[in-house]
Amino acid sequence: MRTIRSAAHSGRMVDPLFDDLPALLCFARVVERRSFTAAAAELGVSKSMVSTRVARLEERLGERLLVRTTRKLTVTDAGMNLYARCARVLEEAAAAVRGASDADRGRIRLNAPVSFAQMYLAEPLARFLRASPGAHVELMLNDRLVDLVEERVDLAIRITKLKDSSLVARQLATTALHVVGAPGYLERRGRPEQPGDLLRHDCLRYLHLRVEDEWRFYGAGGRVSVPVSGPLTASNGTALREAAVSGIGLAVLPRFMVDEDLAAGRLVTLLDAFAPRPMGIYAVHAAGRRPPARVRRLVEHLAAAFRGISWA
Repeated sequence: MRTIRSAAHSGRMVDPLFDDLPALLCFARVVERRSFTAAAAELGVSKSMVSTRVARLEERLGERLLVRTTRKLTVTDAGMNLYARCARVLEEAAAAVRGASDADRGRIRLNAPVSFAQMYLAEPLARFLRASPGAHVELMLNDRLVDLVEERVDLAIRITKLKDSSLVARQLATTALHVVGAPGYLERRGRPEQPGDLLRHDCLRYLHLRVEDEWRFYGAGGRVSVPVSGPLTASNGTALREAAVSGIGLAVLPRFMVDEDLAAGRLVTLLDAFAPRPMGIYAVHAAGRRPPARVRRLVEHLAAAFRGISWA
């Protein structure tokens, strides 16, 4: 992106684009909402005004920032570079208006998987809110992979092998994955000794990841993928755990979810020599925009709460 600079009265070099905060604000909201119409509604101005202000930025830069089709709005590389710059300036301007004492105040939209949140998030969040009386957490629980920008999520908890380069991640903990089954099921159907034995077993699958139609294992010979099938596919880990405990079939579940069942003998681990790769538990936010102080404080609080924890 071509950078335009001019001399300020103070002698410091500044970017004259940042003299046009209304245009930058319109552009930032369009990027965040992926919609000119939604950005205009949020800002309380007309769609044509938003378009004019964005066009003004593109003209001054000599760069295409957004590409619009009838179905989709795409941000160009130049647009993402500008968004990273202007989002920081807009956040600083907002903080200056509301005062430094209000930097930790306001809403935090937090997305998290249902089972993990129910088991492990309530206590850390309670401590955070007691220490941050001006903050309000809006906790959104679901197990699907949400688009943080499109759904206006400030922070999300992801349990995954993180690959998305558009996210900034802070690892909170790790968890092993285990194939588990109930003793009663194993008495009826036998105990699998090799991954290929699963072809003869009822396997309970996770709905949101279609790759779960194949379970992946790692042994001396490298990775092995086994196509699996069974009587139940569910969009929630707790439902799969309860089904496994009841003896319906086998499931692949994270250690944090089955620790108590293993200790009580309700479930046992299987194929441990071929265990699937562990997964990280991350706090993530969208790249290109420095999160507000209250979000950064929540990330630090969660990192401290889970420090040293590994469900191996």
